[in-house]
Amino acid sequence: MKVIVAGGTGFIGSTLCDRLTEIGYSPVLLSQRPTPHHGASNRQWITWIPGESGPWEQALEGAHAVINLAGEPIPAKRWTPSQKEKIRASRVNTTRALVAAIGKAKMKPEILLNASAIGYYGPCGDETVVEDTEPGGGFVSQVCIQWEAEAKKAEEYGVRVVLLRTGIVLGQGGGALAKMLLPFKLFIGGPLGTGRQWFSWIHMEDEVGLIVHLLQKGNATGAVNATAPNPVTMKEFCRTLGKVLGRPSWAPVPSFMLRLLTGEMADVIITGQRVLPEKAKKLGYTFKYPDLFDALQASV
Repeated sequence: MKVIVAGGTGFIGSTLCDRLTEIGYSPVLLSQRPTPHHGASNRQWITWIPGESGPWEQALEGAHAVINLAGEPIPAKRWTPSQKEKIRASRVNTTRALVAAIGKAKMKPEILLNASAIGYYGPCGDETVVEDTEPGGGFVSQVCIQWEAEAKKAEEYGVRVVLLRTGIVLGQGGGALAKMLLPFKLFIGGPLGTGRQWFSWIHMEDEVGLIVHLLQKGNATGAVNATAPNPVTMKEFCRTLGKVLGRPSWAPVPSFMLRLLTGEMADVIITGQRVLPEKAKKLGYTFKYPDLFDALQASV
């Protein structure tokens, strides 16, 4: 079955496309900058510019699913006004374009699985967060609200919409973990901020496994938290990472220093959310890596 993937070259998308191919799907990747080394023989690549008509729109015809993972990485750069707009537009406008193309298709996909983030919930302190928790405040939360609203419009065309609110993805070769490894390897690793904030994570195997599960589960709709069932505090995360690496976790980075280094983005790092995957478990998904130690051992 054909599956359209926007954002298929990213940290999650590249692993997902490999898995889809392994289990018999035919990924068609939408890319704004396709390059020759991405041209795997078992995949089709189509150049697209969201908001502009083109052959990519016809590719949605007869597809089983559309998976939208596209978006400017949130921690890529300091949040200047122009960077914040880039983060917002790369999610909201891209989703709007995909839904518009779905509306034009005669043979519409069965499902739109659209990325979102646990940032939707905003700062939550020690509160336990599940899918029906109300959205919070702040920049990331507002982006997620707009992002999800655009995706939900596909329901008007009879398409099943799943909103995947993903936590911090742990895996080899990228993501937040790759940035955290160097200080630990240099014996200067430690928690960010107070260390008391909650850190909701998921291993790449479960991120991809859950996406596949949701594609195949015909009754899956609405928001689904893509997080492991055992969130930890930042202090516990860093202690466990140090244990896996055989390194100490003793050099915390104070909140004021994070704000000096990253500006407004620091608020996301030093607050956090205690998110549970209630919907995923109700839908019968079994986590391969429910516990942090095993997940980190498989990621470093």
